[in-house]
Amino acid sequence: MKKNIAIIMGGYSSEANISLKSGTVVYENISKEIYNTYKVHILKNKWVLVDDNNQEFPINKHDFTAEINRKKISFDCVFNAIHGHPGEDGTLLAYFKLIGLKHTSAPFYQMALTFNKRDCLSVVKQYGIKTATSYYIDKGDEINIHEIVSKVGLPCFVKPNNAGSSFGISKPKTTEEITPAIEKAFKEDTQILIEEFLDGPEITIGVLNFKGEIKVLPMTEIVTENDFFDYEAKYLGKSEEITPARISDEIHKKLKKTASQVYKILNMSGFSRAEYILVNNEPYFLEINTVPGLTDASLIPQQAAAAGISLEELFHNAIEMALNN
Repeated sequence: MKKNIAIIMGGYSSEANISLKSGTVVYENISKEIYNTYKVHILKNKWVLVDDNNQEFPINKHDFTAEINRKKISFDCVFNAIHGHPGEDGTLLAYFKLIGLKHTSAPFYQMALTFNKRDCLSVVKQYGIKTATSYYIDKGDEINIHEIVSKVGLPCFVKPNNAGSSFGISKPKTTEEITPAIEKAFKEDTQILIEEFLDGPEITIGVLNFKGEIKVLPMTEIVTENDFFDYEAKYLGKSEEITPARISDEIHKKLKKTASQVYKILNMSGFSRAEYILVNNEPYFLEINTVPGLTDASLIPQQAAAAGISLEELFHNAIEMALNN
């Protein structure tokens, strides 16, 4: 008997539209002969199952079911394609844990930990993973520009602590640019992270559970015409994404070891995509995304293709890993 799979997409954050695109790609690349697949939009104003005619059926939040033509639809597994809150920060996954519904992401605690950049960095540092020097500010804190520059230098990066797709990120190069950068970041989150600028190639690495083992995908080197890998560079073609990355075998081995180690340290499962900067041939960990983009412009599909893994195989594996967990 075919399993019912809910592909959840949307979310409550600035990444909702990107998530809808990711979820649609997942829906289109899962075999309808093997699974019964359903698109489920999780939005601030509604939770609905959306059929191929764009007809909407409300999701019962008590047990995460829907009713179509008086027939109750229950799900065996949820494929999580929600970037940001509430899919990537653990909120929805805690709910699924409570109602006993399996899903393709890591457990809710791991999702919450990795979504919080500060907390994630504090954990991996304890294991000797190199990271940028950081300065933290919460909304309402007194802002001391001199103290910030003394610690992280210029240029630096100002980031929302809990956000993705490069929303709210700035790269101030002068002291005058820091305050506007902080204000921009606070539009996305009440906590922000200010980091030193690391000068070196940016390498993005996908790591996932594949057929019961941790698999490090071919790495991608990011070369952007913008000042950094911002929203335009990620989604509007303002970057060159070179897979596999142009690095030596020695550097590749070092990055592969670090990426696998970080995945294990954080007790991850399911998909992940981590960002590293190479400084003097040493990998510095920036952050990890646990619901990475799955659109045509996204990096995980590119890396999977370079590894000879089709999207169908990639998505079916995620579902089977979840069902068998």
